[in-house]
Amino acid sequence: MSFQAPKGVSEYVPPRSALFQEARDAFNESARRACYAGIETAVFEDTSLFVRGVGESSDVVRKEMYSFESRGGDKITLRPEFTAGVLRAVLQYNLHKGALPVKVFTSGPAFRYERPQAGRYRQFYQFNLEAIGTEDPAVDAETIAIAYDAYASLGLTQFTLLLNTLGDNNCRPVYRAALQEFLRKLDLDEDTRQRIEINPLRVLDDKRPEVREQTANAPYIVDYLCGDCKAHHDAVRALLTSLGVPFTDAPRLVRGLDYYMRTTYEFDHALLGAQSGIGGGGRYDGLSEDIGGPPLPGIGFAVGLDRIVLAIESERGAATAAAATDCQVFGVALGDEAHTDVLALITALRRAGVHADMAFASRGQTSRGLKGAMKAADRSGARFAVLIGAEERRNATVRIKDLKDGDQQDVAAAEAVHWLVNTLAGDEAE
Repeated sequence: MSFQAPKGVSEYVPPRSALFQEARDAFNESARRACYAGIETAVFEDTSLFVRGVGESSDVVRKEMYSFESRGGDKITLRPEFTAGVLRAVLQYNLHKGALPVKVFTSGPAFRYERPQAGRYRQFYQFNLEAIGTEDPAVDAETIAIAYDAYASLGLTQFTLLLNTLGDNNCRPVYRAALQEFLRKLDLDEDTRQRIEINPLRVLDDKRPEVREQTANAPYIVDYLCGDCKAHHDAVRALLTSLGVPFTDAPRLVRGLDYYMRTTYEFDHALLGAQSGIGGGGRYDGLSEDIGGPPLPGIGFAVGLDRIVLAIESERGAATAAAATDCQVFGVALGDEAHTDVLALITALRRAGVHADMAFASRGQTSRGLKGAMKAADRSGARFAVLIGAEERRNATVRIKDLKDGDQQDVAAAEAVHWLVNTLAGDEAE
């Protein structure tokens, strides 16, 4: 019996892995353009970091964390989210004592014990971005615009930005009391009633239809905002409008983690059904103090790369994964003697920045038959095939075949790399 991946693990193999890489690269590039720096943090942390940071009332801490005791007796948890660990690293390495804000991004796997289904996994992949050390609403708008631009660069059009504010420690207690008074009158199960007393905002995040129906008339937090929070929210809305980032006000929107305050947002995709959320984030101005650090405001977002892949497929069609290869030139050796020459040419092309591959032989052979090699060239998605056989070796030439229109020509071997680089560059410029 062969081994299988554990239940609920998201994995990507060719050709679909190309879509995953495309999604991750789009967010990396959008972050780099805004001068965010890459950071890599631990995959597991002290369990108390997430209990204190994410919040004991959250479903993540109460039901979903993969926690264990190490051989040394330490209580360890596989990261269920990135922000607490990134902020821990910023504090540990004193990045907050330099220029502010600290602007960083990262990506990788996270772990939650979920009921596996399309778009919801126990090991899943996120891209995460954080701006730490400023309350400026312009940074709120910047982070949202970075995410928006990345989605747009992938060609996605069926997504919506939902925007809300959760107030702060000055105005939220008044809203909390009003919300609790409303919720206590509803016919809710015991687990939900306990949540009302711990963190009533989490009840508004309940996805069950029977709960959503009962909470439809719950008070809005925007009606309880203090002057500073209202001014901050109005500034974020105005900045997004000035940046051409469309949004929908969502006064019921809350996030699943307890540390959020003020700006809160989510990106939803119209074609993904129940798992429509493809990313979101917000402010966490009190998180640093919660985990033992100094007062340090922050804002960030996380996007689900798994769901973005599903979104790309839903808009482009699943078959696009097969065409996502970036091979440009494919080498074919006509006879055993040419095998070394083709490998040398392909290696020279790679060193010149060209994405190149070649036909490799089956067991017991040093070269591959022409028919099979050309089928491999077609499957590679390359623009050109380069062929070298006895005649080409004798004449010091390379036969170059355009795999789009079938045209072919002989080019001097010494000029082949230069010819291919320039021709490919011309295609990209058109």
